Amino acid sequence: MKGKTLRGSMSVLSIGLTLLLSGCNLDVLNPKGSVGLSERALIATSTWAMLIVVIPVIALTLIFAWRYRASNQRAEYRPTWAHSTAIEIAVWTIPTLIILFLAVLTWKSTHELDPYRPLDSTVKPINVEVVALDWKWLFIYPDLGIATVNQLAFPVGTPVDFRITSDTVMNSFFIPQLGGQIYAMAGMQTKLHLIAGEAGDYAGESANFSGKGFSDMKFRAIASSPGQFDAWVANVRASSDRLDMNRYRVVSAPGEKEPVAYFSSVDPKLFHNIIARYNNGNVLDDMKDSNCGPKG
Repeated sequence: MKGKTLRGSMSVLSIGLTLLLSGCNLDVLNPKGSVGLSERALIATSTWAMLIVVIPVIALTLIFAWRYRASNQRAEYRPTWAHSTAIEIAVWTIPTLIILFLAVLTWKSTHELDPYRPLDSTVKPINVEVVALDWKWLFIYPDLGIATVNQLAFPVGTPVDFRITSDTVMNSFFIPQLGGQIYAMAGMQTKLHLIAGEAGDYAGESANFSGKGFSDMKFRAIASSPGQFDAWVANVRASSDRLDMNRYRVVSAPGEKEPVAYFSSVDPKLFHNIIARYNNGNVLDDMKDSNCGPKG
C-alpha cells in the first residue's frame, strides 16, 4: 500500500515538474551569436566541473544508506571509527582543484566576454543608442538619423555597438539568444557589443524589475540580410513622425504595452541630453528648440 502511495506521489510530482518546465524560456541555451555561444559554453563547462563533486556525493549517499541500513546484518559496525587519511585527501583535494579550475575559467572568461570589449570583425559595426523608459525601449541609430520604439534591427554578421542609458529607474538590457546583459542607469552610459550569426526575430527584454509595466517591457531584435536591413531602414525613413525634443516628451511618458513606432529623423543630441539632464539639471526644460544644446 505504501509503495503504491509513493509511486502515485512521484507521478504527480513528475507531471507537475513537467508542466512547470514547459513554461520555461531556454533562449540562453539556444544562442544565435558568438557572445551567446561563448556564454553557453561557459555555463556548460562550469556545470560539468561542479558535477564532478555533486554526482559522486549523491551516489555515495544512496550507497551508504543502502549498505548501512538497519536490516543489513553483514555491514561492518565500527562505532569508534573517526579518521581516514585517504578520505580526507579526497575530500579536500578534489574540491580544491575544481575551485582552482573555475577560478582560472572565470578570470579568462571575464576578460574575453567583457561587454565593453569590441568584437573582432572585418565588418564595420552599427552604432545603436538605447534608452530605457517606462515601460518601453527607445533605439536611436545616430549614424542613420532614425529611431524606433520596441523594435531593433541589424544585419546578420555585423557587430552592434550599444550605448545604453535610462531616463527612468534602473533597467537591464537583455537579448538572451545573442548574449550579454547590462544595466541601463539614469545619468550614466554603459556599453555592450553583440553580433548575430543567424537571421531571426529574437526576444529582447528588461531583466530588472521596474514597476507595474515591467512584464510587458519587451522588444523584438530582428537580424536580417543586409538587403532586408536596408529595406527596413527605408521603411523607417518613410515615417512621417520625427523625434525632436518636444516629441520625445510624449514618447518618454509612462505607457504599457506600447506598439512599435518609427521616427524618420531624430535630434542628434538627444541621447547626450538624456544623460546630461541628470548631471546638469533638467536639460530638456532648458532647450530653446530641437537643435539647441543646454543653456550655458
